[in-house]
Amino acid sequence: MASRRERRYGEAGKRRAGGQPFRRRHRKLLITLFTLLIVVPIVGGASYAYMLNSKLNNVSKLPSSKDTNRPDPDKGKSLNILLLGSDKGKKISGQPSGTSIGEDAKADEWPIGKYRSDTLMIVHISSNRKHVYLTSIPRDTFTTIYDADGRPQHQGKINAAFSEFGPLGAISTIEHLTNLRMEHLAIIDWAGFRELSSAVGGVPVTIPKAFYDPKQKIQWEAGPQVLEGKLALAYVRTRYGLLRGDFDRIARQQNFLRALMKKILDKGTMTNPVKLINTVSALTENLTVDAEWSAGDMRGLALSLRGTEAKDVRFLTAPIAGTETIAVYGSIVRLNEQKALQLWDALRKDSVSAYIKANPDDVLPAPDEVR
Repeated sequence: MASRRERRYGEAGKRRAGGQPFRRRHRKLLITLFTLLIVVPIVGGASYAYMLNSKLNNVSKLPSSKDTNRPDPDKGKSLNILLLGSDKGKKISGQPSGTSIGEDAKADEWPIGKYRSDTLMIVHISSNRKHVYLTSIPRDTFTTIYDADGRPQHQGKINAAFSEFGPLGAISTIEHLTNLRMEHLAIIDWAGFRELSSAVGGVPVTIPKAFYDPKQKIQWEAGPQVLEGKLALAYVRTRYGLLRGDFDRIARQQNFLRALMKKILDKGTMTNPVKLINTVSALTENLTVDAEWSAGDMRGLALSLRGTEAKDVRFLTAPIAGTETIAVYGSIVRLNEQKALQLWDALRKDSVSAYIKANPDDVLPAPDEVR
């Protein structure tokens, strides 16, 4: 009998193990930042609060959106935040090098192709501030791509929006796909993820079955592992050698985020001054947010989440109908449109728990079930 995870993907789960990448770089989820914001002043006192505030004030900011055709802001208190993972950018002939995403976003022209966003998550925070839901959208999702001004450009893989039209293009594309207003945007890069996994002293995961990744030339042994730095990156980047390729990688990345969050909540991190400072630094130094999201607003949101625990954070993946190959675009992902509409509606109405109850297979499995 097929397992729950195999039934979840159906035909999509039959992709070759070395299939096209979904999202190579998951990033430290925003709840990690919120957790730090909540606990630092409680545990560390005024000196740590001062340190945190000074770092938040230095977080890189993006320009405001010019799109006038955006979904209405949420009338209630629930929030939807777009979380993107990006690399630091590759060198491209004729384009400026050594500049940050924030600097490039403010320039007259966005450097097309310099950055890749292989991680796309919608972070939904419930109106009662008791639950957080993170929904991953596969990077190969085929949809209409919109520019920074909200104008449709062409059909393509959803991660092309960020590469071609920058952060505002990514926001516009996600909003048009879901008809959900993204109240805020946060971008975290590869280096920050690597540094954060080391700052907490490694992240524990369990690998159910041994396998070899020919792409990264790593033999993964079965059993408990504590991963940090380059090895942590290798874990979340792995798609070769996995039965369902990129689908398994999405589950791995979410699983790692779940374990990372629990590690940060652990007293060994929160009561250790060195680990605490290193963790805050690793996050804030590699974080870029929208211009409207002030340090005070971030801190205020964090305080409202002070009662949120790791068990209150759930991970989902947008419902998938299957995959196919299209000339020019290569391998793409088709979302299950009917179920996707139900999910977007649940996010809009702040009723995600009901959606999960009706669609349990869309939720990340238990840690020991993730390959």
